[in-house]
Amino acid sequence: MLKTPAFLALFLAAQAAGATTLDEVKSRETLNCGVNAGLAGFASRDDAGNWTGFDVGFCRAVAAAVLGDPQAVTFVETTPRSRFTLLNGGDVDVLSRNTTWSFATDVEFQVNFAGIVYYDGQGFMVPKSLGVSSATELAGKSICVHSETTSALNMREYFTRLGMSVEPVAVATTAEAQAKYLSGECDVYTSDASQLAAIRATFETPGDHVLLQDIISKEPLGPVVRHGDDRWADIVRWVLNALISAEELGVTSANIDELMQGTNNPEIDRLLGTTGRLGDMLGLDADWAARAIKAGGNYGELFAKHIGEKTPIGLSRGLNLQWTEGGLLYSPPFR
Repeated sequence: MLKTPAFLALFLAAQAAGATTLDEVKSRETLNCGVNAGLAGFASRDDAGNWTGFDVGFCRAVAAAVLGDPQAVTFVETTPRSRFTLLNGGDVDVLSRNTTWSFATDVEFQVNFAGIVYYDGQGFMVPKSLGVSSATELAGKSICVHSETTSALNMREYFTRLGMSVEPVAVATTAEAQAKYLSGECDVYTSDASQLAAIRATFETPGDHVLLQDIISKEPLGPVVRHGDDRWADIVRWVLNALISAEELGVTSANIDELMQGTNNPEIDRLLGTTGRLGDMLGLDADWAARAIKAGGNYGELFAKHIGEKTPIGLSRGLNLQWTEGGLLYSPPFR
């Protein structure tokens, strides 16, 4: 294709637009990160008011890569209804919350998913006293479900296929869902299985509630950025890939400084910026990925610290194991 003046003008305009978010983040010296409005293990405030969690850790990794400071993040609470408005309106630079990558979400809301940070599926939580062990026993039950989400659509389609009738109880926020579920305004709560585990962990008596084994959907959750800013999408995508690759390659927060002195593995050297020019390609310096990994550790370290089996959330890796260990976690090569 010939690069006519018109084509060249469009090309240069696209390049300029692609740098907008990066320039804005650097100018304000803080990353605006949209998170769930309080979800234990993923994004919540501790007793001192500090944000912590798996999704929070990812945003700190992005801030470390771009700004050199994992603390240079302003966290913005979002709901399923407000998240895309805040993103597309420029109030947040990236969404790091339980958002499912689906056709409609991707295309209709004009956003870009930067990858998959957690492979999930929709499940059900019930009080043990309800005496059910399967979603096939929920006919006639009232079920709290987040409105305007894939969860509501999945639930409707699932019970329609089974020829069962249930009573949806629409909720707007996690806090509202939790309150209605605990007060008995709904018999059941349905959402991403990881979210249900996180919510149950905050209950006074978690053992009084059961997560049913039924998983009724695919819920690939990932960080989200606006359409039209390819440079920024690349940065967020490759920060995620850096955390995933670091785990696969054995790069941890404990050994990274030693490995940055040089290794016999060319991919580790490229990842950590001791060779190659990957940072230049992103408009960042050579140490961007190393800083992202140092911020909170590699993917496995973040998972174990915030939501793993030794935490109150108690999630096993499952599908989120590395591909070399039978899971779906897989990063393109740093080459």
